[in-house]
Amino acid sequence: MRQVLYALIPALAAHVWFFGPGILFNLAVATLFCLGGEAAMTRIRRRPIQSALSDYSAVVTAAIIAFALPSLTPWWVTATASLFGIVVAKHLYGGLGFNIFNPAMAGYVVVLVAFPMDLNLWTAPRMGDIDYQYPTIIETIRYTLTGMLPPELGFDAVSRATPLDQMKTGLSNMQTFDEIHNNPMMGSFGGRGWEWVSNFVALGGVWLMLKRIIRWQIPLGVLAGLLVPSAFMYWADPGVHASPGFYLFSGATMLCAFFVATDPVSAATSPRGRFIYGFGIGFLIYAVRVWGSYADGVAFSVLLMNMAVPAIDYLTKPRIVGHKMFENWHHKSRT
Repeated sequence: MRQVLYALIPALAAHVWFFGPGILFNLAVATLFCLGGEAAMTRIRRRPIQSALSDYSAVVTAAIIAFALPSLTPWWVTATASLFGIVVAKHLYGGLGFNIFNPAMAGYVVVLVAFPMDLNLWTAPRMGDIDYQYPTIIETIRYTLTGMLPPELGFDAVSRATPLDQMKTGLSNMQTFDEIHNNPMMGSFGGRGWEWVSNFVALGGVWLMLKRIIRWQIPLGVLAGLLVPSAFMYWADPGVHASPGFYLFSGATMLCAFFVATDPVSAATSPRGRFIYGFGIGFLIYAVRVWGSYADGVAFSVLLMNMAVPAIDYLTKPRIVGHKMFENWHHKSRT
């Protein structure tokens, strides 16, 4: 778990550089409430508190929640996501090793449904909007703690639509992909700033694969599941469909592929099953982004495939070595 946290440090630094220090406050609040919820539930269940806190699983959940939430998120929203993820999605299912759903994504979906306005307060990337008024560190802390902005700053002044929101809205308004991509907020592939954070997330994920902490099947499956339909639709009509590179480097695609979908408890375990599980997540992400009501869809896709894990593992379990030979021998001995 510590290696996973180390792998996220470059992406965290890039996020602070492009979008401000808000993610650091999200991380602090999420860590506090994840550890607090972990300690409280462990005590209620009469388990050793020290061992539960020292495995860093709660801190990993907090880190993923911090990356998933906007930079200007009030503390009570972050706290709600953290407590639901740890208390309900993790411990009420039996604790680490028994939870069916990814705790971070379960907590995120709860606040996405309960506090939709607060989850739209994404700051503009550095150098992405010359008219943007960047909140200072003090203003960011004040809003995080109180939910109040200075009188001279309104929500429209300190928040911007994400690249996925811009693309979804633009295409629904009959704009072409090229017209939308000419927006100053867009980068080479995805949104300005977002694509760099995704690059550092991917580097951290590759490092985890080289360290054999995560397996390659799930990341490959997620990326393939997203790239195959997006490439086909873009080839069929590039005017009304975004490019595969845009979907790959916008939103939480890379975070999902390397850090969310690879959760060792809620993911599939058989080799073929891991790829099928990841491919299903990637395909559902594309479906939600193109035809669904939400701009991203990572959390919903992960939770839906979490429910399919028992069936995937059952249908793709490896055959026991020598089992077929024993069946043939047993059949011949009976005949």
